[in-house]
Amino acid sequence: MTQIAVGLNRTLSGLHLWGIAVGLVISGEYFGWSYGWAQAGTLGFLVTTTFIAVMYTTFIFSFTELTTAIPHAGGPFAYSYRAFGPAGGYVAGFSTLIEFVFAPPAIALAIGAYLNVQFPQIDARTAAVGAYFVFMSLNIAGVSVAATFELVVTVLAIGELLVFMGVVSSGFSWSNFAHHGWAGADHPTAATISGIFAAIPFAIWFFLAIEGAAMAAEEAKDPTRTIPRAYIGGILTLVALAFGTMIFAGAVGDWKSLANINDPLPQAMKIVVGARSGWLHLLVWIGLLGLIASFHGIIMGYSRQIFALARAGLLPRMLAAIHPRWRTPHRAILAGGAIGIAAIYSDKLVRIAGQPLTASIVTMSALGAIVMYIMSLLSLMRLRRLEPNLERPFRAPLYPWFPLTALAIASVSLVAIVYYNLLVSLSFAVLGAAGAIVTYWRTMRGLNEQTDPMLRRPEGA
Repeated sequence: MTQIAVGLNRTLSGLHLWGIAVGLVISGEYFGWSYGWAQAGTLGFLVTTTFIAVMYTTFIFSFTELTTAIPHAGGPFAYSYRAFGPAGGYVAGFSTLIEFVFAPPAIALAIGAYLNVQFPQIDARTAAVGAYFVFMSLNIAGVSVAATFELVVTVLAIGELLVFMGVVSSGFSWSNFAHHGWAGADHPTAATISGIFAAIPFAIWFFLAIEGAAMAAEEAKDPTRTIPRAYIGGILTLVALAFGTMIFAGAVGDWKSLANINDPLPQAMKIVVGARSGWLHLLVWIGLLGLIASFHGIIMGYSRQIFALARAGLLPRMLAAIHPRWRTPHRAILAGGAIGIAAIYSDKLVRIAGQPLTASIVTMSALGAIVMYIMSLLSLMRLRRLEPNLERPFRAPLYPWFPLTALAIASVSLVAIVYYNLLVSLSFAVLGAAGAIVTYWRTMRGLNEQTDPMLRRPEGA
């Protein structure tokens, strides 16, 4: 038997939340970002990454206000619903779902690629699907077990990135990093500017999904204190790791050989220590933990988003089922996994606008994230006006400048992603429109506001 439940168990500490916030993202340091070099060159992508790092830092300080004021498993869906009603809730919920459902298959394929370095006879797609089954099972087994595992592998993955930087430092040369570092020429040109904007999705990948810790808010002990600490510590950790990993990887040799591949760090280390070095094997094995941390954490994130949308009535209510023994949203976990596995088996069949499917998946996930960030920032500012008396244990610093800075950069990023990825953006729009039709039909039957007080809007809103 399963049951539909509004509440989840509060078992997560502040350290757990920091592990989730960093772990959700840390695979972005291991792969995916190097596609940005193919678009912008190393120096151009350094500019892009700085631009996006400013956005994420100001966004997280703003987003934390929402997370502590409305600690809801739906995260951005709940904030936007409360600020803008069902339409706003749908846009934010759909975008978050796209971000969190499309990121795991890209990470799973990278897990397969890393295993293929160690065991060439292993098919990357088979390994990717195997990863889904293992980590869906672990997530179903209980949030405390899942979060503790996430914390351990995140700490190990951070340690491995530091080891990587230390080992390749013997081959570090800034001239390698800067060689032909601007897209189109050795010096900035119009093509360089174009490349900088085209690379935005891959800079987002460095930080994408940190906001997913908000979806564990209903399972956190004392969320008003622990969430701000987790988010602030998390973004500082990730900014340092993103710049360190990218610069050290690009400075060891021909960086062009590392663009457009799913395992840039092992290949960068191979340039310095050789293919037979024990350091390389260590990186492959422990590097897998970085991918696993994000993969495992994002499964946790997408399942809570599906659960919250189903509980509110925007998705079939059967997906809001809670396992009677483990108290986890097991059907939501399995539903997101089914979509991810289908995407994995499309890898050899689909190339969107000439890009590898992994790059297209990264772009689709980044597009969902940017739309969600914009909705969250607008919700923050609207709720300041609609609900001035709402308890806000953490208030965004330098308001309104921090949220406005994040909103401006996110808006520019949205335009750039759409302009340079028309087919991916069209796919996003078609999925959104189809989902809106179904959701409208479902909302005509009523949302679950009466049993979910955090979704109740103030009178006159």
